[in-house]
Amino acid sequence: MSPTTSPIAIIGAMDAEIQEYLHHLEDMKEEAWNHFVFFHGLLEGKNVVLVKSGIGKVFSAMIAQHMIDTYAPSHLLFTGVAGALNTTYEIGDIVLSKDCVQHDMDVRALGFERGRIPYTDFKVFEANNELLSIAQGVQSEQHIHTGRILTGDQFFTHSALDSHTYLTQELEGDAIEMEGAAVGQVCAINNIPFLVVRTISDKANEEASLNFNEFLPEVAKNSFAVVRHTLKNL
Repeated sequence: MSPTTSPIAIIGAMDAEIQEYLHHLEDMKEEAWNHFVFFHGLLEGKNVVLVKSGIGKVFSAMIAQHMIDTYAPSHLLFTGVAGALNTTYEIGDIVLSKDCVQHDMDVRALGFERGRIPYTDFKVFEANNELLSIAQGVQSEQHIHTGRILTGDQFFTHSALDSHTYLTQELEGDAIEMEGAAVGQVCAINNIPFLVVRTISDKANEEASLNFNEFLPEVAKNSFAVVRHTLKNL
């Protein structure tokens, strides 16, 4: 892919999640839209457009759709951190999305399974196989996992409580965050290949908020190596 082709979109929710990309972006130009700044440039010889979306499903879905409408990206990568649900995951590990599900989509009262968007076939949003395969080939000092990422507008610090066992037992989640499945839904509707790359910042337990604030600045960088490798080999 040459620098003149359609860009690859990269989204992170927070400043810390895109900072490493800004350090390496060549020929960078900025473009403002409302309260958001889009950074254009070259990364590993690929034309990319990078943005901080803000936290949560609404921001991330809105920004993903805007990027698709405005820049017609060939692929979309979401980067950042997540909480671990899988007990084998450790802080600093990287998880690649095999798929994503919205854990807070709950219309069981009307007969729909948890996670199912009512009156649609949408529940599980699968990552692009090519992007996933390339990302899995990265050489990293960090442990690389492939798993299901759960998304919802909640920061969990109490996943061990009986009321939230559905996250792992029913939805079979490996990691939990607040944007991925919303972006996955937008990409599915627009037929845009996507992948979510997350570094584990906490274990979604009673110490999650302390771990998140302590480790965010460093572990957010771990995802960068995977995305960089993916861009280089795409």
